[in-house]
Amino acid sequence: MPEASFRFFEELNDFLPDRRRKKRFFHQFKERASIKDMIEALGIPHTEVDLILVDGKSEDFNYIVKGGERISVYPVFESLNIRQVSKVRPEPLRETRFILDTHLGKLARILRMLGFDSLYRKDLTPDEIISASLAEHRIILSRSRNLLKRKEVTHGYCLNTSEPEKQARLVLKRFDLQENLEPFTRCMECNSPLEELPRDDACGKVPEDVLSGQQEFKCCPACGKAYWKGSHYLKMEEKIGEILSVGGW
Repeated sequence: MPEASFRFFEELNDFLPDRRRKKRFFHQFKERASIKDMIEALGIPHTEVDLILVDGKSEDFNYIVKGGERISVYPVFESLNIRQVSKVRPEPLRETRFILDTHLGKLARILRMLGFDSLYRKDLTPDEIISASLAEHRIILSRSRNLLKRKEVTHGYCLNTSEPEKQARLVLKRFDLQENLEPFTRCMECNSPLEELPRDDACGKVPEDVLSGQQEFKCCPACGKAYWKGSHYLKMEEKIGEILSVGGW
């Protein structure tokens, strides 16, 4: 039976069983297959892979594994320049926009709080998520490897934790977004960009005690929700500070 040796680097090891992490191992197979199919059969969504070396030569996902190869698989590179080799993922999207699966509602609110365009609806099916991702050039954020293994998916990130704050830190680090924060510019309910709300127009939209104690207001033009710098605003500021401080920025 033919076999090839594999070595996965950095965070790709999170998808592997302990016995295969951070070491080279042999994988046997009955039939030849594309290297994309073989990597995903080992548990790694193709959206996590940025570079594949076969016997030291860069190859794309269409390479057919024959047996005897020495294969090294690398994740997304943030600081290392690999422009001279053939990356397997599409070029990064010009504008960072997200679509989140049905398990990431709390993360969607945090990303919106930070100012990132983050589409989320509880009723979206996997097919609808992929269609919206392709049509609107959005990065899929998901906890489902199976979703990100779908061949139609071009940009995605698999989150390996259920803690929303930790998920947010992982997203910021993965896509190098710490310099792109625009806090409190999007509606946390529906994702629309907020607009300035003149104080006179805020009458009837905010409680009387808030109106008398605040001078600046914002409003979502889509759902009508009003925002102001109350105690909730201070708590959200603290949460942003915690997310960034733990991330080491």
